[in-house]
Amino acid sequence: MLKTFSITDIGRKRKINQDFVYTQEQPIGNLPNLFIVADGMGGHNAGDYASKAAVDSIVQEVRYSFEKNPMRIFEKAIGVANNRIHKKATENVELEGMGTTVVVATFLGRYLQVANVGDSRLYVVNKAIRQITKDHSLVEEMVRMGGIGREEARNHPDKNIITRAVGVSETVEPDFFTVELEEGDIVLMCSDGLTNMLEDEEIRMIMSGARDIVEKAQELVEAANRNGGRDNISVILVEPFA
Repeated sequence: MLKTFSITDIGRKRKINQDFVYTQEQPIGNLPNLFIVADGMGGHNAGDYASKAAVDSIVQEVRYSFEKNPMRIFEKAIGVANNRIHKKATENVELEGMGTTVVVATFLGRYLQVANVGDSRLYVVNKAIRQITKDHSLVEEMVRMGGIGREEARNHPDKNIITRAVGVSETVEPDFFTVELEEGDIVLMCSDGLTNMLEDEEIRMIMSGARDIVEKAQELVEAANRNGGRDNISVILVEPFA
C-alpha cells in the first residue's frame, strides 16, 4: 500500500509557479499508479502552460494506452506531450521557445519504473540518499566529461542551462531507469527549486528527522525557502511499503 504526499510552493523570488505535480495512487490505464513532476520554462505564462500541458497530455496518454510495458507507455506519452507543446509553441508567438522538464514514475510491487527529461529528479532515500535520474544539463555533462567536479557544479553560473526538455524541439529522448526497492525506502521526486537550495545530504537529514512524509515534505520546502527560495519548489514523497 503506497503512502504519498505532494506539495508545490512558489518560493521566495518568482511571481508565478511554473511547476506542476500529479499523483495518482489508483490504477490508471495499464499502470497501477502514476506520479509526475514537471518544471516549465519560458517567458510570461509559457512555462506554467508547458508544465501543465505536459502533465495533462501524459496522463491522458497513459489512461488510454494499449501498451503493457511501463517504459513503452512513458516513451509514447512523453513523445505525444512533446509534439503537442512544440506545435503550440510554433503557433503562438507568446509561447515560443517554451518547454518543460518531466520526471515520471510508477510503482510495480518492489520495482520502480522511471523516465525523465531535464533536471527534475528522482531519489531513493533510506539510510543513504541515491539520485536515480541523471540531469540533462550543461553542467552535468561537464561533470560526466570530467571537466568540473561535483562541488564546483553546484554553484556553476550555467547551472540552469538544460540540454533536453519536453516541447523545445521536434523530438525528445527520455532516459529510463528501473529500481528495486527495499523496506524503509522513501522515493523523492522534485524540481530543481529544491535541489539547487539543498545539498543531497541536507535533504536526507531533514527527511530522517521528520515524523511522517507530510512533515518531511513540508520541512524540505521550508528549508529550501530559508536558503533563498530562488525558484518554485515541488516535492512528491512516496513510501512504497507503508
